[in-house]
Amino acid sequence: MEKEKQMVDFTELEKELPPIVFRNWRRWRDVLPIAPRSVANDDSLGRGPKERIMCGRVCGYPRNSLLDYLRVKSRVVKGGEPC
Repeated sequence: MEKEKQMVDFTELEKELPPIVFRNWRRWRDVLPIAPRSVANDDSLGRGPKERIMCGRVCGYPRNSLLDYLRVKSRVVKGGEPC
């Protein structure tokens, strides 16, 4: 039986994010559901957000690219299913 993947709605999160989200953004851990180092690790393995911007030594991601990455990493869990 093939499971249909439900998309997670990030519209409220999109309103909170700046146009470019840098990994050293002070509100990252308050707003985003994933740690910046986890995104950095996926980025180094080629599984991170599709676009990135380097400003000096700080890496940032355009809002839409980061949200697309989060949609791929997220899934909806029904009651009774293991996480």
